[in-house]
Parts: sequence; C-alpha cells; structure tokens
Amino acid sequence: MVAMGLHVGKERHGFDYGDVAAIAAQQARILEQVRAHKAHPAVLMWVVGNELNLEARDPRVWDVVESITRAIHAEDPHHPVMTPLAGFDPALADLLRTRAPSLDLIGVQLYGDIVELPAKLEAARWNGPYVVTEWGPTGHWESPLTSWAAPIEDDASRKAALLVDRYTRIIEADAAQGLGSYVFLWGQKQERTPTWYGLFLSSGESTPGVDAMQQLWTGRWPQNRAPEIAPLRIDGRLAIDSVVLAPDAEHRAQVVARDPDGDPLTYRWIVREESRAISIGGDPETLPPEVPLRLSEVAGGELRFSAPTRPGAYRLFVEVRDGQGHAAYANFPFHVGPPPARQ
Repeated sequence: MVAMGLHVGKERHGFDYGDVAAIAAQQARILEQVRAHKAHPAVLMWVVGNELNLEARDPRVWDVVESITRAIHAEDPHHPVMTPLAGFDPALADLLRTRAPSLDLIGVQLYGDIVELPAKLEAARWNGPYVVTEWGPTGHWESPLTSWAAPIEDDASRKAALLVDRYTRIIEADAAQGLGSYVFLWGQKQERTPTWYGLFLSSGESTPGVDAMQQLWTGRWPQNRAPEIAPLRIDGRLAIDSVVLAPDAEHRAQVVARDPDGDPLTYRWIVREESRAISIGGDPETLPPEVPLRLSEVAGGELRFSAPTRPGAYRLFVEVRDGQGHAAYANFPFHVGPPPARQ
C-alpha cells in the first residue's frame, strides 16, 4: 500500500502563498494526479505536501492545504487525506484545527525527539489519528558535536538498537491514536554523510536496522543477519574526544565487528572531506570528495594510515560486509591541524 505524496510548494523554496494563480495551478495539478491514481488498489491515502511548516512563517499555507483537502475529498471520498509535519507543538496544532480542519489525520516526523511524542500530543491537546511518517536514527542536528561542530553519527548497530527502543516504547505503544509508521529511509542518500539515514549502503547491502525492523514487524529474525559493529576508534579514542591529527603523521584506526552467522567479514576504509552542507529538511546534498590515503597496514578491523597533508575537517568511514548481502558501518570525524574556534 502506498501513502501517495502530492507535491506542494514550500515557502522556504520560494513558493508565494499570496500568488492566487500559482495556488490554483498547483491545486489543478494535484487533482489531475488524484484522478489518475484514485482507483489504483495500492493507494492507501493522499499525502498533501511534506513538512510545510519547516521554516515557514505564512499561515496561509494551511488555507491552501484545506482547499486541496476539500477538493480531494470531493474527487475521491474513499481515501483519507493527511499532511506530514516537521515536529509538533501546540501552536502548530492550533493552526491545523482552525485553518485545515478537513484533514483526516496528520503525519508527525521526529527523530531523536520521537521519545517526546506522547508529551507533544498531550501538550497540543491532539486527540485525532496520526501516522509517524518519518522516524529513525538520531538526527544530525540533535547529535553530539566535535569541537569544530562536526556531528557525531551513531554506528549501524547502535542505530538498530535505537530503532527497537523507539518503536516499542513510542510507536507500538500507542494503539489509540497511532496508526503506524514509516521508517526513514528504505534506500540510501547523502545527508551530512552517505550513511546517516539510509537502511542500505549505496552498493545495496542491508544493515542491522533492516533486521531489527523485520524482527519487530514479524517476530522473526532473517535467516542470515547483518554484521554487528562497535564504535570506531582512532588511536584508541572515540569521536566525542574531538580527535586532532598532525598532518601526514601515522595513526591507527580500529573497529570491532562480528557476524552472528559466522560469515567471514571484509572491510572497506574510506576518508572523505567533512560535509559543508547546511541544508535542511532533506534537501539535496553533494557527496564530499574522497581523499587518497597512504596506508601502511590493513588487517581486518585495524588500519594504519597517514593523516592527510592538508589541514581541515575529514571523516573516516568503515564498511563491513558479510558476503551475504548485509553490512554494518561506522564513521569518525577528525581534524588535521588545529581546528577553528567555534562561533
């Protein structure tokens, strides 16, 4: 079943909610899509826009959502209509109640702060149905930072453990209003790193998060499971230690991984420049360039390498594959030469 997204222009991308002609053209386009797909047996519901509240100041966006919702109801009374929201709070709930009351349900998108969802719903006095339309790892904006403000990403096994905890404590626990959830992301994308949000590597291997969700949804682990991995270290230190390396000096990276099925593991090590992206809301980012490394020794989960010669912020990645279509990963932001003072 598909909760079908219908693109709605965003204020932060330049859409003008005072432009009557643009609003009418947008609604006409959306209704054409509804007519084209409303009889398809896979359509579960209509999703009007995505995170239209993110960095939005014009409340007329919700008047547009209301108009679109009413038009869809008239065209297709058999499928519910919802809109996904970036977070949730009382002010947003009031806007929806007063300006978009025809919505059948809402989508709520939270990451690390999904543990606050019950309190958020209570504070907003929201008693209607909802779907958690995005959730997953702790977001890059809410993670610990190095002294030069590089976000520290959890490893693949830690993310899987958080999926289990957040699903059982928050999503599965609400059988009164919660209608289900969509784990982000059943694919791969670059967003601060190429591994932060995807449940698969770019080469196609599934990670421990996929196994965790299969067990939660079906009660059964897959026949062959992804490797387990511990946090990556450089010279015995963790990323939270804000590790600074001397240019061209030799260092040792180490990661501990094991395979639940005893499959032999292979390791791939990569260094990339640290992302300079400041985008929000999943806007496209460019994969930072890979940096050639001089390696003195590579043995399983241990790497001896010379730091880049050029000062700056970098990130070391390790991917661990089991040869059965599964993988785990970890990464480590580090700085070559003295980092700049944080603003």
